Amino acid sequence: MNLVRRTLILGLVVGTSAVFAAGLSAQGDPAVGTWKLNLAKSKYNPANLAPKSQTVTIVAAGQGQKVNVQGVDSDGKPISTQYTATADGKDYPITGNADYDTASMKRIDARTTEQTRKKAGKTVSTQKRVVAADGKTMTTTVSGTNAKGQKFENTAVYDKQ
Repeated sequence: MNLVRRTLILGLVVGTSAVFAAGLSAQGDPAVGTWKLNLAKSKYNPANLAPKSQTVTIVAAGQGQKVNVQGVDSDGKPISTQYTATADGKDYPITGNADYDTASMKRIDARTTEQTRKKAGKTVSTQKRVVAADGKTMTTTVSGTNAKGQKFENTAVYDKQ
């Protein structure tokens, strides 16, 4: 009887710890926070696609993250893109972006994620996001084709606010 009770208690402790740790992993993500695009350190190819400004806000959302991108694009039009995703490789809907309507995310390590972005089920771009070890900068490297059919390769550097 004591062995059964100990086994049950151990199972509950391990299970509860795993759920608690999973919740902390999203909250402890170094990408969580508000990030402002540093245009001087960023590189856009072609250069005419560089936004005039951009702020990315990432908050923990369950086991994943909720991302809100606001700013002004290269034509002076407002940018407003939102999505919530988990790093499980599944496609999640994105609103407010003409270039893609879903994205899947995978975690490479504690500071790095990779994203595959799709439009109508077809891959149109990939992104690698790395948060610096000191947590002060975030760099995204994105390549693909936009909704206008233009190929691009961008490296955007963001400063934590």
